[in-house]
Amino acid sequence: MKNPIDNFWRLKLENVKEALEANNFEVFIADNAKEASKIVLENIIPAIDIKSISWGGSMTFVGTGLYDTLKQNKNFKVLDPNDKSLSNDEKTQLRREALLTDFYITGTNAVTEDGCLVNLDMIGNRVGALTFGPKNVLVLTGRNKIVLDLESAMDRIKDFVAPANAIRLDMKTPCIKTGVCSECKSKARICNTWTITQKSFPKKRTKIVLINEDLGL
Repeated sequence: MKNPIDNFWRLKLENVKEALEANNFEVFIADNAKEASKIVLENIIPAIDIKSISWGGSMTFVGTGLYDTLKQNKNFKVLDPNDKSLSNDEKTQLRREALLTDFYITGTNAVTEDGCLVNLDMIGNRVGALTFGPKNVLVLTGRNKIVLDLESAMDRIKDFVAPANAIRLDMKTPCIKTGVCSECKSKARICNTWTITQKSFPKKRTKIVLINEDLGL
């Protein structure tokens, strides 16, 4: 059989999709980042009434090319808190306003095989939007985020995701030198708010695209 690794992951993603759908998420599977973008633009967005859109800081979102496409869209109001030309105060204000948009896009730190999303946030804008506020939420995730259970998800986040993100963002935390979480008390600590999303409410409010590639951290 050609591409045994991709086929293995396709089977696993199908099982995760079934578990997520049982938890009231609306789920799509994409073979790669390009297909994920196509699903969002041709299937997900046209199916809902969007007048405003925003997003969190997600490497996967950027990796699909959707960030570059949607930030220039003229069909709805775009709130871009990642715009580097803005001041920190302006970015913070946009993050607040993003909680009232029709469509919010984010990534996730982990997806469990029984169909839950697990996240750890610094500011809280990403997990805040995931839990309440925007009318619709889209979660883009690569296959590398799939883990067995809640314990595995939390281990993944503390042992890898958080230190790697701190290094990526050049935060002034101990883990950027050690690569190990020390439960620091640094002012720049990025590990502040945990969320476990067991089900989507209302049903299908949260839409997930599972991508059969390794994307993001």
